[in-house]
Amino acid sequence: MIFLTSNFDSSILIFIFITVAIVLIFISYYFGSKQKVLRTLSKLQDKRIMSLKSNEFSRVTGKALHVKTPLLAPYSKRKCIFYSIKIEQKKSSGKNKYWRTIIKEEKAQEFFLEKNGDFVIVKPNQNPKNYLSHLVVDKKTNSGTFKDPTPKFETLLNHYNIKSEGFFGFNKTLRYSEAVIEIGEQITVAGIAKWKSLKEAIDGYSYSKIVELESSDKQKLIITDLPNIKSKKRL
Repeated sequence: MIFLTSNFDSSILIFIFITVAIVLIFISYYFGSKQKVLRTLSKLQDKRIMSLKSNEFSRVTGKALHVKTPLLAPYSKRKCIFYSIKIEQKKSSGKNKYWRTIIKEEKAQEFFLEKNGDFVIVKPNQNPKNYLSHLVVDKKTNSGTFKDPTPKFETLLNHYNIKSEGFFGFNKTLRYSEAVIEIGEQITVAGIAKWKSLKEAIDGYSYSKIVELESSDKQKLIITDLPNIKSKKRL
């Protein structure tokens, strides 16, 4: 009888463990940046810029263009208006292995969004952060015990004061990921539309007013380069 009870208790514990693991995975997925961005954008219809109404939370898909000198992505050196990078090191704790984030860096600057010759302006701010974003990772590199970092990766690691070797001269197991919004890339932005007088002329733009997509206390800007975003809302 004691043996049966012990097996029964073990089965319950295993069931609880599996259930909790599934719930945590679901929560991580559902509340991740990608799904939060997609859920918000799916409620909005993509609009023409000249049809945007003041104070309305609106979605626009167009070409990202720089307002000032573009940023340079740390690894690929691509000109961009937004980049997000991460450097991780593989660590061990007993029998468990995990990835520890060493560097996580994100930079965004003011940019234009051009669609059919019309423009909106977007001003992401990082302190305080006024946007929610998800960028597609499109550059990766890594190093390990039997794989030296490339000269390009070594230069990047040096820039962030990260040594590629450990105490005994063995390579650390490191990985790098980079996501950017390049100049001219097709992206989607959502924000509260505000029409404003244009202080300086924009080449190829003949109007005296321009719309800015802004955030509010309750609604952040949404910025993503995810392709083919579907909308559940009909016109």
